[in-house]
Amino acid sequence: MASADEIAAWDAEASSFDQAADHGLNDVAVREAWRRLLLGVLPDPPARVADLGCGTGTLSVLLAEAGYVVDGLDFSPRMIELARIKADGRDAVRFVQADAFAPPLPDVAFDVVLCRHVLWAMPDPAVALARWLRLLTPTGRLVLIEGRWFNGAGLAAEETVRLVEQTGRPATLTRLPDPAYWGRDITDDRYLVVSASTSFDGP
Repeated sequence: MASADEIAAWDAEASSFDQAADHGLNDVAVREAWRRLLLGVLPDPPARVADLGCGTGTLSVLLAEAGYVVDGLDFSPRMIELARIKADGRDAVRFVQADAFAPPLPDVAFDVVLCRHVLWAMPDPAVALARWLRLLTPTGRLVLIEGRWFNGAGLAAEETVRLVEQTGRPATLTRLPDPAYWGRDITDDRYLVVSASTSFDGP
């Protein structure tokens, strides 16, 4: 579970979090790139989505705007505060302050579990995945956006695929080198892993 120091650190990041092009999606082209990517791998709306480690809620709101019903969750009170402001009273999205490592959400309730740059930070990624998969309906889909960054932090794509496959589910890997997603050229390895209950060919 998140420590008080970890929560305080992410609270301190909240006010500047959306300055990164892929966090705030304030650039129209970057926002559209993410919209196309996600809608290409998600089931049709109004599927129910759990956005775990949602930060300031950018992806949650993006999906709510597209017709999905979204529960966003983050352990940072300040992140959740900003996410609720960003949602601007939309009924299709709600935010909960809680730890993504042990999300207090109902089992077998979600069509999608979505996590962006969260799995790598879990104290035990395998345990986190097992808990996240319990949230999915029998036909539910796991969507992970992860990376191994230039500073050595993160998870290698092959490791994320291995973690998913160890749960007995398939995993489809798509690398995301296109600067359209990040607002700049990148030198590290960023990627998408999708685990669907049936065959999935990727975006």
